Amino acid sequence: MSDPTVHEVPLIPPESVVDDPEAEAARAAVAARAAMVARLEDSGDLGPGPVREALLALPREVLMPQAYARRSAPDETPPHWDLLDRSQPADRDELLRRLHSGDSVAIQHDGEPILGRAAGPRRGGAMTAMSSTMGLTARLLQLLDLRSGQRVLDVGTGAGVTASVACFVCGSDGVVTLDIDPYVTSAARERLSALGYRPAVVTGDGTAGWPGAAPYDRVFVSFAVPRVPPALVEQLAPGGRALMTLGTSSPSWPGLAVIARRPDGVVEAELRAVEFGHRAGVGFDRLFLSRAFRETITTAEGCTQRTRSAPPADTARGMWLALDALYPGLVRHFGADDLTIGAPECGSWMRARAVGHRRWDVTACGPRDIWAEIQDVAARWRAAGEPAAYRLRIDADGVQRVISPCGALAWQLPRFPGDSGDPR
Repeated sequence: MSDPTVHEVPLIPPESVVDDPEAEAARAAVAARAAMVARLEDSGDLGPGPVREALLALPREVLMPQAYARRSAPDETPPHWDLLDRSQPADRDELLRRLHSGDSVAIQHDGEPILGRAAGPRRGGAMTAMSSTMGLTARLLQLLDLRSGQRVLDVGTGAGVTASVACFVCGSDGVVTLDIDPYVTSAARERLSALGYRPAVVTGDGTAGWPGAAPYDRVFVSFAVPRVPPALVEQLAPGGRALMTLGTSSPSWPGLAVIARRPDGVVEAELRAVEFGHRAGVGFDRLFLSRAFRETITTAEGCTQRTRSAPPADTARGMWLALDALYPGLVRHFGADDLTIGAPECGSWMRARAVGHRRWDVTACGPRDIWAEIQDVAARWRAAGEPAAYRLRIDADGVQRVISPCGALAWQLPRFPGDSGDPR
């Protein structure tokens, strides 16, 4: 006798199964998103909380239905890329991998319109809009401490990832996302709307903020600036917090400015030495080591001295941050086996190589004595207690100073043209 609780499922011949490419693509996107979040958790960049939930819920392929894949080597000129397009079946797998790799994603070439463009190759020029690496984004968004009902100013819209997370956590009504490029903002407005989000998406100078919706409980800047824009401090509400990368013309040693306005209105800020920061914003003069210069540093002969003084560790980030400020114009070649630093503007360079127990050979060339500069700052940094973070003082007259906790090590940040006003 057959068991009435057992239901027989009719066998369907394989050839009668109809594939649904769109459903399969949607399942693949969900799986890629979950895998990306798991990697962020494994690396320590993401923990439990609303940012994790937002990233799990965010279909990145809606915000970035097109993205660039570089096809040329890093130093190849002219560079060339392919614009991948989700509407093209042949591009979907590569686009999905790129969007969920965790790496930065290039979304605009040479200031082009983003909506309505054709997929395909691009040559020459440069990428002018990016979505930041997910590890950096996740860490900073968690530090921002987003909460329901907060008013948020997202400066540097990019692909709209930060704005979408803010909308998910805080609600769209209080979110403003601002970018200087009208093509970026028009694309973000359309794609955020497709996700059901309606933040204010506006075009303007990010360093001026958006006073029409101020004050803000949270301010997030997704590009590096040389100093804290006074307008952003002025637009910060009591109890509010702002985060931004502070950098110089060198990309090597960024700092993270963490700014808070106390409930009584007083502004407190610190500058933390960090390993990674956002890229420089529009108009930022950025130094780099060309391939020819890198080859010169790593292979050329110079004046060599043997020393028992060890180079500062990479983890001594507070020292490297101070070096960048006190002796500007230096760029680290992180791909080299040894400590390798160049000064592109004058052609000076140095490399330090371990040659035995507590012995290093330091080879240098050029008008600057970079090794002496490093030793000078390292000694001052040790005397100041080896700080990893500094007080950031923002004065009423527009002067901004970075000061070690004991006050023994300090420097002044450059002014923006026209700086004035009392940010407190």
